[in-house]
Amino acid sequence: MVNVQSAQQPAASGYKTIRPFEIRVPEAELSELRRRIEETRWPTRELVADRSQGVQLETMQALAEYWSTEYDWRRCEAKLNAVPQFMTEIDGVDIHFIHVRSEHEDALPLIMTHGWPGSVVELLDTVGPLTDPVAYGGRPEDAFHLVLPSLPGYGFSGEPTDLGWDAARVARAWAELMNRLGYTRFVAQGGDVGALVTDLMGRQSVEGLAGYHLSLLTAVLAVGDRLPRNSEKERTAAEAVGKFKMDGFGYFLEMATRPQTIGYGLLDSPIALAAWLLDHDTDSYYKISQAFVDGEPVGNLTRDNVLDNITLYWLTGTAASAARSYWEDARALAAALASGQPPPPVKVPVGFTTFPGEIWASPRSWVEAVYPGLAYFHEAEKGGHFAAWEEPEIFSSELREAFRSIH
Repeated sequence: MVNVQSAQQPAASGYKTIRPFEIRVPEAELSELRRRIEETRWPTRELVADRSQGVQLETMQALAEYWSTEYDWRRCEAKLNAVPQFMTEIDGVDIHFIHVRSEHEDALPLIMTHGWPGSVVELLDTVGPLTDPVAYGGRPEDAFHLVLPSLPGYGFSGEPTDLGWDAARVARAWAELMNRLGYTRFVAQGGDVGALVTDLMGRQSVEGLAGYHLSLLTAVLAVGDRLPRNSEKERTAAEAVGKFKMDGFGYFLEMATRPQTIGYGLLDSPIALAAWLLDHDTDSYYKISQAFVDGEPVGNLTRDNVLDNITLYWLTGTAASAARSYWEDARALAAALASGQPPPPVKVPVGFTTFPGEIWASPRSWVEAVYPGLAYFHEAEKGGHFAAWEEPEIFSSELREAFRSIH
């Protein structure tokens, strides 16, 4: 595991200190990674022609070959170090975050939260379009001051050493982060785990939050059986949820119940880690497989970009601590459902974009059932679960539209 230090340490480390941060991975760690890849003990080929038995051998061997012979982590390291990165301690955990202020001083502050199996890497190519919209066909008034934190236990953020770091606690930490940065009014965005964190910021009515945007309707996991199934889109979404629970829920269940068990393999074998991170959802898996096997990436899901994210998990040794976040959230959800109490209402505008390749592409009726005062809804033409990563310009355009009335 790489021990990455802040670029500059302050003379006195106080509770609210914000420290500049830079990534410096020792070359020995990269050599060790390549050695472990080359010494992988491979299973036999799967007995089916699709991913129904898991990540396919051809995909993993193509990934391993590229990872050990051509992939260059230093390119990703330079890309991360080219944007302002910082560390600050919140509630006993060091939080890593990227903070890029737009040249437009009246830009709207925006905090975006990644999910699993992602990281801040999946959001990097939205930095330009969101902070400098004019250069990407937007207007000056569409600009954002951007804050991209790494979830506790993910990437370069510290690992929680006590229980209770569920999404609700992260939501409170993000409110503190924005306050610490001097933003008294801001908006938020999230997908996957980030969608849960962002929604809880709204339901907690955290100070300063003026609205938020989501790309995954996480409430489906709690109230899916009560959502309408009358239209074709509703039935298609319900079928997708059913298929996910029947055939795509393995990673979720393992991390929600036994994160420590899976952690041993993920921290010991880079190929086990890569396979685990790839085996998330059907749409993104086949897109990523196509990039490695056929050399034909879809959107921004290139071999290098995918390996940037996987390598970040490996070098920081955070696969087990990231998995524990699912354990925390599963228990928080069970407790909420057992209480029988409805979640607090949302009092700020909510925007939602449905991407066609999402695990379940939520129809407007479903989103309005969860957010009766829905302020913005759109069905994008392209993109999947990792929308910001796969189609950064489409994703950025969606955020401009969703937050335009809030500016």
